[in-house]
Amino acid sequence: MKSPLKEQKKKKSGLGFGRFLFYIIFFGLLCVGGLVYWAQAPVLTEGKPIEFTVKPGSGAQAVARQLADVGAPINPTLFSMMARASGQSGKIKAGPYELKPGVSPWNLLGKLIRGEIAQSSLTIIEGWTFKQMRQAIGAHPFLRHDAAQLSDAQLLAKIGVKDFKHPEGLFFPDTYMFAKGSSDVLVFKQAHANLIKRLSELWEKRDPASPYKSPYEALIMASIIEKETGKKAERGMIASVFVNRLRMGMMLQTDPTVIYGIGDKFDGNIRRRDLKKDTPYNTYTRRGLPPTPIALPGMQSLSAAMNPEKSDALYFVARGDGSSQFSSNLRDHNNAVIQYQLKGRVKQNSK
Repeated sequence: MKSPLKEQKKKKSGLGFGRFLFYIIFFGLLCVGGLVYWAQAPVLTEGKPIEFTVKPGSGAQAVARQLADVGAPINPTLFSMMARASGQSGKIKAGPYELKPGVSPWNLLGKLIRGEIAQSSLTIIEGWTFKQMRQAIGAHPFLRHDAAQLSDAQLLAKIGVKDFKHPEGLFFPDTYMFAKGSSDVLVFKQAHANLIKRLSELWEKRDPASPYKSPYEALIMASIIEKETGKKAERGMIASVFVNRLRMGMMLQTDPTVIYGIGDKFDGNIRRRDLKKDTPYNTYTRRGLPPTPIALPGMQSLSAAMNPEKSDALYFVARGDGSSQFSSNLRDHNNAVIQYQLKGRVKQNSK
């Protein structure tokens, strides 16, 4: 016969274990719920992004320590637990990253796994000289300046340029994206490759009657068009004037080439003596194209050089509103100069 006391003890023991199991499950659910809530909450709600770099071979625990080292308000233990629980801890990619306001630990882990590194950009402006391009790249805060101590010739060699000795015009003006901390040599290399690609494509589609012996001559012309154009819509006509002059053996007589030849000594005013002083770039004293481009031409100027508008224009003069008056003979051109240049100066001086 079973003792009632023993039966009562068994019941109490069974009830105690069940309650213990309930508390464990309840506590486990609380922990999981808390981790899920933490994983979805923004690490930063405001302020500037926090930059950090994940070193090669870093797992979740190492990344958590690196985040803590740069002052990110993120719990290293929870981050490491979350990464291990996701099964993706070993797939984190090295590189520079940014922790921006609004990004949760779970979002951040996803970016690390996908390798969404922090990027920056630099815009090279149409019409810049190579010198201006070098200055802009040299001043960019998120580039590693490996090219700073290189001469122009050394830089060309570094990016694999063998066919050209002068860097002017060899880089395409555009906006370039790069990982923060990248070498500035990468930007030069991308810009050069971009220029060669576009120049080659346009050369294949050029006007067969164009007077150029090589793509490089077309590039030189495009740089002149870039510097001479006041309105983008007139690039084709500007190209027509210079191409017509080349065909006829006339001097190009374009001020931007003279200015380029003056170099750093140019003070903003071009004088009669400048037009008479012979340099390789003075198209008032030398026939044909200058020896190199004088700037970085954009796509529209390259297209205009390859396929200029059909006209008999040989001259143009600025109207004063950014546009130009085109003429096919010297008499009409002189009249346009009187109308738009000389009378304009008289009116300006009489004010």
